[in-house]
Amino acid sequence: MRYPLDCEDKFEDTLLFWLCRFVRAKLNSLSNKELKEPKVLQSVMLELTKNIKDIDELDELVKKARNAGLTGINTYFIPLRKLYDMLIFQKFYSMNQIDEETLSDFLASSTGGLSDASKKNHRMAVLSFFSYLDKQNAEEDGKSHVYNIELKHWGGIVGKKGQKLPEFMNENELKRFLEAIDKCPFKSAALRNRLMVKFIIYTGIRVSEALWLKVRDVSEDKDCFVLRIRGKGNKYRVVLIKRNLVNNELKEYIENLLPNKDGLLFCNRNGTKLTQAYVSRIVEQMLAIAGVKKEKNGAHMLRHTFATLLYHRRKDIVLVQEALGHASLNTSRIYTHFDSNKLKEAANVAEEFAKDKFRR
Repeated sequence: MRYPLDCEDKFEDTLLFWLCRFVRAKLNSLSNKELKEPKVLQSVMLELTKNIKDIDELDELVKKARNAGLTGINTYFIPLRKLYDMLIFQKFYSMNQIDEETLSDFLASSTGGLSDASKKNHRMAVLSFFSYLDKQNAEEDGKSHVYNIELKHWGGIVGKKGQKLPEFMNENELKRFLEAIDKCPFKSAALRNRLMVKFIIYTGIRVSEALWLKVRDVSEDKDCFVLRIRGKGNKYRVVLIKRNLVNNELKEYIENLLPNKDGLLFCNRNGTKLTQAYVSRIVEQMLAIAGVKKEKNGAHMLRHTFATLLYHRRKDIVLVQEALGHASLNTSRIYTHFDSNKLKEAANVAEEFAKDKFRR
């Protein structure tokens, strides 16, 4: 049986529910060659079908299964217990809020000092859990949320290449993309889709943040719209977008097409939240029309584009941090890698060395 991704009122209960189901699935699939106490394992399986009150109770059941002979369960549960603690500590409020960036941050912070084998196990456990979620969640309309977590470029293993620089559009590609936004022939909800993509590309907010925006989170301040963003860790920040960029479209959308004027700003006809996979498909259509092809064509690439061009134009890394809502300045520093002017300075110095040589 499949369940809605956010199947409980509290995020803590929802995450615990999915961890219980995942642990039970793993216990059924792990090798039982070393199983010493079948009845203990049977009792653990039975308990996992009931309401587990907290993560510590689940921890105890995992220990019982391990002691009964299924030692491999620790490979999966120990990393996921750490992930549970981090998400609760950072006050996440929805399973939809978790994305690849969150999981990369988790692996980077939780595997320091571990062996390469342990780091690989942490990555494997995370991938296995979210692959399970992809297949097991479904809303009332039958649609599911697909995380599609890959973690291909997580650079936590010694001897491997570091984290790959994020994909982004250069200024010429961005110009073509902005033109394509208004040309994309959507079958339905065209105004909503165009407006939503403009909000993301003009502010650099995460896709998940755009999807959680409510009508009341948008206010006016002179020549700008002020967006109250609910970001990672349940932390709020404010971003601004110039009114002339979206004013007419936003007014028409809210007045004539928005199904629930007290709810989510970007939603389906029933007033419920769209999925990140849906937004990525929209962006891919626009990129195709613009003739822009990247290794990763998803909607998150728009955030990287905004951040990169923001740094290029202003050379202010603190501004990038504040605009994107990064908790650490180190996260924002990756966008300085695209500063071709600085790299040209390095090339100029090398040229000066060469000229000095020939003057002698």
